[in-house]
Amino acid sequence: MNDITIEAFALYKSYQLDGTDIEVLKGVDLTVHRGEKVAIIGPSGTGKSTLLHQLGLLELPTVGQVLFKGIETTTLIEKKRAQLRLSEIGFVFQFHHLLPEFDAVENVMLPGLIIGMSRDKCIEKAQSLLSQVQLQNRFKHKPGELSGGEQQRVALARALMNNPTLILADEPTGNLDKNASSMLRDLLWDICRDRGTSLVIVTHNETLVSEADLILQMNDGVFV
Repeated sequence: MNDITIEAFALYKSYQLDGTDIEVLKGVDLTVHRGEKVAIIGPSGTGKSTLLHQLGLLELPTVGQVLFKGIETTTLIEKKRAQLRLSEIGFVFQFHHLLPEFDAVENVMLPGLIIGMSRDKCIEKAQSLLSQVQLQNRFKHKPGELSGGEQQRVALARALMNNPTLILADEPTGNLDKNASSMLRDLLWDICRDRGTSLVIVTHNETLVSEADLILQMNDGVFV
């Protein structure tokens, strides 16, 4: 049985700026297996976040291929890419991007509603996920009523709503104190172990890096 979650082959990504091509990715290859924790490190501005956008099917590479569970995604129409992204990939960013007017349950259940899950089932699952990240007493709290660590745990629960096979995390502990960072790390590691979920994380957190299964350093758009 193939245990590869996502593969990238010879990824190049350029952007146009004032009529000039700015090359950000310069030939990146990557393979991530089921349940594997991959940490990507490197200075700011070297292409790490851009690579996550390619792996998350948020952008198309200028050149190269991204295979998700064997499916060549770069040739799919945008609607199919969006469906795959929504059903298979969870995102956790440095900033939680929670909707301020919605409470914790409402924020977590949104991805389920988008794919057509019934409202009652969404509520039940959102409450279960929030309980798993130790927020069972925060169901009705809005983001402004939560600490930074609690906001990130709501964002993690939201990322898990549709049972993703891949989580992409971009500096998820960047705004958290030591205790909140440790709690988020433990939750991510448990998810990988218990669910077989793959994780690709861009981070400067030394503990996260040291405990990853694979550490990749990016510099000037390539792994070194």
